[in-house]
Amino acid sequence: MDSTDLGDLWDRVFGTQSAPEQWLVVVTATAALVAVVPNLIWRLSRNAITIAHEGGHGLVALLTGRQLSGIRLHSDTSGLTVSRGKPTGVGMILTAAAGYTAPPLLGLGGAWLLTNGRITLFLWLATALLAVMLVMIRNLYGALTVILTGTTFLLVSWLTSADVQSAFAYTAVWFLLLGGVRPAFELQSKRRYGGAPDSDADQLARLTHAPAALWLFLFHAVSLSSLIGGGRWLLGL
Repeated sequence: MDSTDLGDLWDRVFGTQSAPEQWLVVVTATAALVAVVPNLIWRLSRNAITIAHEGGHGLVALLTGRQLSGIRLHSDTSGLTVSRGKPTGVGMILTAAAGYTAPPLLGLGGAWLLTNGRITLFLWLATALLAVMLVMIRNLYGALTVILTGTTFLLVSWLTSADVQSAFAYTAVWFLLLGGVRPAFELQSKRRYGGAPDSDADQLARLTHAPAALWLFLFHAVSLSSLIGGGRWLLGL
């Protein structure tokens, strides 16, 4: 690849693209909402939120100096991230707190990129993060899910027109923002009826001696704040 090709690639990835028209932003938000609200569709689309959830655990584990052993994604949309290191302390707390907060925060970061015209960069960053995550996947279903998701992002970013990239990117970000809200409410509902005794909120309660309800409130606060802030950016408000 010569310098001209490298320059073209640099401009393609790091250059800015025009924002879509307002009607398309609304349509992508509606499409994302349809993927989140109906239970039948959510059972499938939630796999993408689980990827972000477990990826958040894994990324923060590495950033805090823990040794990441592996990530497993299951067909019931549950997941498990295993890391080794000190069983208590700030690193473990941040790692445990990263799961439910990762999808909405990724959505917020994506909204910032799209608002600044970095549509292709968002698609490539998502592909890169999925490629890194794939290395740590330890089961077949998880590998297939991450490969399918990553391939979709790669093909859209490489083969489609600017309009298609824009629509896909905006839908993905809306999905992270909207889909990042529902899991915390699902967890709250399960805990109300005695389910999920070893949830992230309960693990954090044991680590910090703060009530699990307080951590649930944090999950809600992060997801709803990200949705409001990211939504305002995407809509240009």
